[in-house]
Amino acid sequence: MTKFTELGLSPDVLKAVTDTGYDTPTAIQEQAIPVALTGLDVLGIAQTGTGKTAAFTLPMIERLAAGRSRARMPRAIVLAPTRELADQVAEAFEKYAKYCKLNWALLIGGVSMNDQIAKLDKGVDVLIATPGRLLDLFERSKVMLNGVQIMVVDEADRMLDMGFIPDIERIFKLTPPSRQTLFFSATMPPEITRLTQAFLKNPVRIEVSRPATTGENITQYVYRVPHNSTKVVAKAKRMALRTLISTLDIKNGIVFCNRKTDVDIVAKSLSVHGFNAAPIHGDLDQGLRMKTLDAFRKGELTLLVASDVAARGLDIPAVGHVFNFDVPHHADDYVHRIGRTGRAGRTGEAYLLLAANDEKNYDKVLKLIKQEPQALELEVDWTGLEEAAERQNRAFADKKPSRRKDTPRDRPRKSEQPAEQKLPETPPETPLEVKPERKPRGNKKTSAKPDRDLEPIKVDKKPVKSTDNDIEGNGFGAHVPAFLLRSAYAGQEK
Repeated sequence: MTKFTELGLSPDVLKAVTDTGYDTPTAIQEQAIPVALTGLDVLGIAQTGTGKTAAFTLPMIERLAAGRSRARMPRAIVLAPTRELADQVAEAFEKYAKYCKLNWALLIGGVSMNDQIAKLDKGVDVLIATPGRLLDLFERSKVMLNGVQIMVVDEADRMLDMGFIPDIERIFKLTPPSRQTLFFSATMPPEITRLTQAFLKNPVRIEVSRPATTGENITQYVYRVPHNSTKVVAKAKRMALRTLISTLDIKNGIVFCNRKTDVDIVAKSLSVHGFNAAPIHGDLDQGLRMKTLDAFRKGELTLLVASDVAARGLDIPAVGHVFNFDVPHHADDYVHRIGRTGRAGRTGEAYLLLAANDEKNYDKVLKLIKQEPQALELEVDWTGLEEAAERQNRAFADKKPSRRKDTPRDRPRKSEQPAEQKLPETPPETPLEVKPERKPRGNKKTSAKPDRDLEPIKVDKKPVKSTDNDIEGNGFGAHVPAFLLRSAYAGQEK
């Protein structure tokens, strides 16, 4: 079995790796690190949780150790799709580069830009950034990308899902063509393939597993919720989830929901019933998200209720259970979700709550993973479920209609309109009072205005003979003003 000492890393880097407790590289690390050390482009395809972060971080540290950074001109860039993943890469870089004199900066949204600019002004070797914040600082002339030697794109297929591909293309064009590119993705859809063909130079393709496959050390279960009514299915899922969690010995677990509103509702439901749970999604403040993740990593938080923003890049080896409250809309997301467990050689368990309206998405998942999760039976106490549905129906029936403007649809038809009523007779008209004519004030002389009824004054006009240069009715006719007859040199004769 290959050891890290056989991959060509320096003693300082090996010492940092040993401090982390690892001595044996994963498959993607074993194949990607030696190639990356030579300076060649790498196209790495591996499922989530296989150690891709160390696969590009270790050779990047090795190659940058001999150089020196300059202000606002980073030598390497790592692009990540989410703030959480970027923060995780920054932690890994700090951990592996602690014996090397390299500076780094984390550029993500939701935090102070002034602190990031101050770091850039001092000079950093490595920028770990999300595409939006990096381009924002570039447009403000706070960072220059013409000195980039190594560019890393992590979770490229997630970049595609989040709409970052145009930003990635722009960043590629801003960096020198001579750069080394390390490109990692769990899947290779056509758009990602086009991107690699356009910006990578003869990359070495490293594929350690079939794209979008689930780990063999993860046991998958599915529970079919018996209640199919749309009015009670969400509550039924929450009741089944609480029953399921209470039957398991959980140290750290993640509950995934499709919608952010469901994340808040499920987290509150678990907390109210005595479970140690907290939500995390894109609408929360960045400081709160970091605090929640830190508590989860330390084991202070048992259950993390998350949207797909946390499905990628969370490297928490102790996660033993993953719960899918909803079947994800994209089948690939199912692989990434359950990939949060069973990491670093550990075993894990993944549970899926399946309702009738999830069957279509579930068929896509089965087609992708090519295996059927084990059926799970639960003894759930459904007491209060039907009563809750009845209360919801009564609340909907008692709800007052909203106020809105009268529309043609609301107006009664002609057959329903009441008969026209006769208007009361109007009183006889009274003669209008004629007001006396007002006299002008003061002693000012008023000029009498001409009466409009008077006949206009007749003026005899003689006919004008037309010539070739004078058309009747144009110009001045027979009358030429005296100033035009005056010589242009009048008064200048000596």
